[in-house]
Amino acid sequence: MGSRHNRKYKKAKKNRSNHFIANIKYVLFMVLPMIIFVVLTYFVAMHVKASFQVQKLISYGNAHLTDQEVRQLSGITNKHNLITLSSRKVFGKMISSPWIRSLAIRKEFPNTLHMYVKEAEPFALIDVKGRLFIVDDRGNMLQELKESPIPFLPIISGDPFKKRENIHEALHLVKTIKEKGLLYEKEHIEIIADDLSEMALNMDGMLVKIGTGDYDNKLYRLGELEAEISKRKLHVDYIDLRFANRAIVKPVREVIQ
Repeated sequence: MGSRHNRKYKKAKKNRSNHFIANIKYVLFMVLPMIIFVVLTYFVAMHVKASFQVQKLISYGNAHLTDQEVRQLSGITNKHNLITLSSRKVFGKMISSPWIRSLAIRKEFPNTLHMYVKEAEPFALIDVKGRLFIVDDRGNMLQELKESPIPFLPIISGDPFKKRENIHEALHLVKTIKEKGLLYEKEHIEIIADDLSEMALNMDGMLVKIGTGDYDNKLYRLGELEAEISKRKLHVDYIDLRFANRAIVKPVREVIQ
């Protein structure tokens, strides 16, 4: 009996010892490596976060937006990390500005972000109840013109927003005016576009009824007429170019066809 009891005791003791060793091995080879991995990952993440924060944001191509305005639009601060920064999200914020046409981003490690901006170009001014707004070639409003310096641009007036097609037609005329170089020859150009059939130009005080379409030919004919008017020293009430192959010049007192 005593011998059998001793054998059972030794066997139980050995089993407890084996179980303890197994637990130690589990801790050493499974739990401890996981803890070390988590701790190391945490410290590496903290180091990366501290090492790759955006310290410099350099913008290129922005002529109308200041560098500070570009940074504000991007929403980027020194808390952002260069590694985790999403270019797509930055673009989504930037494109909300009508000035931004396209954007390219380049990351320069460890802490610099380069932003290449393509801005919309001021194309014309739109008169809205006495307030002037800068628009691009698509008719998008960029900003209200107040005291900011802006090159000479044609003014579109006559409540063109009644119909969207009026805006596009007036912008088409502006494009032809620019291609003809009239911006450099005139001091004031206004397009009256509230009614397309009656669309007209006010050029340095001279009214030109131009209608729609065939602007290249009409402006060429206008150039010839202006030369003749200057030669004859006529005082003109208006010029009507709306009819094909015919121009009407109305001096102050009579009509010459």
